[in-house]
Amino acid sequence: MTSPLRTYHHGDLRHALIGEGLQLARTGGPAAVTLREATRAAGVSPNAAYRHFTDRDALVRAVAREAQLALAGAITARVEATPADLAPAAAAVERLRRVGTAYIDFARAERGLFETAFFTQDTHANDAIVTLDDQIVAPFRLLMDTLDAMVDAGALAPERRPYAEWACWSAVHGFADIAVHGPLRWQPESVVDALAAAVVEAAITGVRGTPAPPS
Repeated sequence: MTSPLRTYHHGDLRHALIGEGLQLARTGGPAAVTLREATRAAGVSPNAAYRHFTDRDALVRAVAREAQLALAGAITARVEATPADLAPAAAAVERLRRVGTAYIDFARAERGLFETAFFTQDTHANDAIVTLDDQIVAPFRLLMDTLDAMVDAGALAPERRPYAEWACWSAVHGFADIAVHGPLRWQPESVVDALAAAVVEAAITGVRGTPAPPS
């Protein structure tokens, strides 16, 4: 199902098409994002899209970036709600915990956008980071910044920092994929919540090399 048909009059057609693409992605994932459907929903001819996107892949990349920003926004909101009365090291660990749980929760709540967010990326190696159009994608940047802050707060030993983002991301992304596409999608939400929390804690313990302080 696509978003309701809307007639496009004037303004930023590129932005309008990306918006329609986001709605298509939300309900159908990246496979649903096509120039024909986006232009149909915007109320313009398919040829009009080619003034802004060379092909479908260009539209999908633009929509993927917006999906990444939506994920990053959900993570940021969760992190910003970290209790202010925690000690610096405990607060730094709690923020990493919230990055992980927010990531998984977004995947479960916004399956289509989650699938689209990492459907495409730059194909060339770039210092072992995830980029799109030569920019570090927002969720990955948030994770790296959170880990750097843990070092500054004394919650993560400097020698354990290199590539810690890959250990964390592999754990939460793998679990999110299992929760969305695998056998966990049949489990009650309370069970998935408990397992998600356990995976995040294991990731924190793994990168720190020591049990995390209690929340």
